[in-house]
Amino acid sequence: MSKTGFNVLLDLDGTLTDSEQGILRSMRHALQMMNRPSQDDVALRKLIGPPTRIAFERLLGSDDRALVDTCVAHYRERFARVGLYENRLYPGIGELLDGLRALGCTLFLATSKPLVYARRIVEHFAIDRYFAGLYGAGLDGMHADKGELIRHLLTTERLDASRCLMVGDRRHDVLGARANGVAVCGVRWGYGDAEELRVAAPDFQCERPADLLAIVRRQASMRG
Repeated sequence: MSKTGFNVLLDLDGTLTDSEQGILRSMRHALQMMNRPSQDDVALRKLIGPPTRIAFERLLGSDDRALVDTCVAHYRERFARVGLYENRLYPGIGELLDGLRALGCTLFLATSKPLVYARRIVEHFAIDRYFAGLYGAGLDGMHADKGELIRHLLTTERLDASRCLMVGDRRHDVLGARANGVAVCGVRWGYGDAEELRVAAPDFQCERPADLLAIVRRQASMRG
């Protein structure tokens, strides 16, 4: 139990790390291997965040399982080898994690990215030490849905949803948290644009990592 008894669930892509370069290059590699035309950065960027299978169903214009599985395999071949390292922490994330820990919060990673990759990424950036638990999808797609993932996290860790805050940059972060009775903060530095977050209507929004500390401090004190 943390000093505050307050828990912060953090998304990875678009929240802690700017993974655009590695993901887009791996998407293009997969499409090239399938002899399919690529798309521009704007179109591909909108697919960062949701489960990989959903992204390729949209890119291929098909939900044919064999076709999508083959494309996902090509994507993962490059991503696992080089793409996951074409990545960087957003400015201010180190200070944010230090600040959340200083507040006495317990931190959990909650990402739709396969856990096997997410673990390597947080270890690569040496931020794994901040987390009490890492939660992500299975390579088979289990827990790729954000609502299912958050439910699994809450159940496994025996957390009170009213003492948690989900932090993410996309609509599915908001919907997944809301489905589990968890308050949610949308971050404006990631891949979800202003309109997406406006429609999703998170409980809070912040422009910079430093702004999140004030939100967490208020929420933790209200539930203290």
